Amino acid sequence: MSDESPDRRQRVLLVTGLLGAGKTTALKVLEDLGWETIDNFPIRLLERLIYSGDRPAGETPVPLAIGFDSRTRGFDAHAVIELVKRLVQRPDLELTTLFLDCAGQELERRYNETRRRHPLAGDMPASQGIAAERELMEPLRRWADLVVSTTDFSSNDLQQAMRQRFAPDSGPGMTVTVMSFGFARGTPPLADLVFDMRFLDNPHWDPQLKPMTGQDAPVADYIRKDPAFEEAFTRIRDLLLLLLPRYKAQGKAYVTLAFGCTGGRHRSVFTAEQIAAALREAGFSPTLLHRNLGSRAADLVEGGTSR
Repeated sequence: MSDESPDRRQRVLLVTGLLGAGKTTALKVLEDLGWETIDNFPIRLLERLIYSGDRPAGETPVPLAIGFDSRTRGFDAHAVIELVKRLVQRPDLELTTLFLDCAGQELERRYNETRRRHPLAGDMPASQGIAAERELMEPLRRWADLVVSTTDFSSNDLQQAMRQRFAPDSGPGMTVTVMSFGFARGTPPLADLVFDMRFLDNPHWDPQLKPMTGQDAPVADYIRKDPAFEEAFTRIRDLLLLLLPRYKAQGKAYVTLAFGCTGGRHRSVFTAEQIAAALREAGFSPTLLHRNLGSRAADLVEGGTSR
């Protein structure tokens, strides 16, 4: 049994999933982050690829990302799983499997947009090729360490998600991301905890505050004056201060806290800013993101009521 220390183990990420779900984008981000990447690799040769000899003292291996999918010759999901089960027993490896999933309708839209045929569809509609591939890949999806659905992702969303999870220099401990968003533009797919701030009075309906955001003092004052804000904020803050140390103790590497309002420009932005400040005071170092801050204020998005 090797006494290989965790920081000197070879970090290997297997990137797979449905065709069109974003594997190429994911591998490109990993390459930019300093990973060595290989795409369309015959997975049966994985054991030969991974270095198994003795490394010079003090040398930390470059992390390796290997992409493969259902087009690989002789692909068999169950055989892949058995192979990886053997490899994860090696003390010199830290091996993780990432599966990129996507809803069928969205995959059809992507194929129609690019005018590409699905490789498994032949002369049939893309939907039939997607269904056949999903059945072929399902064992891997159930077994993978990480499953990321890119249905509601733009290319930038997927790039951000990959950076958050796989930056080699992310360091030990837990990465906390606090983000604001607008429900009208979709819930963040990777959020661990979502808080709906739409119970607060909406500054959007004040003509003077409408063009501002939750980062502006008049909007902040407006939200603070809501009788429900102070108690709700205190309870959410205390809940997070209870949960985050427990997540860390359980070995959770990434936690995303999402605060939503209708348009993602006022209530959610202000609350996310305040929560991030409270977490910093408590000793955390959260990353603050405002997903829809740049989106235009629109009555159609905010709805037809004063709330």
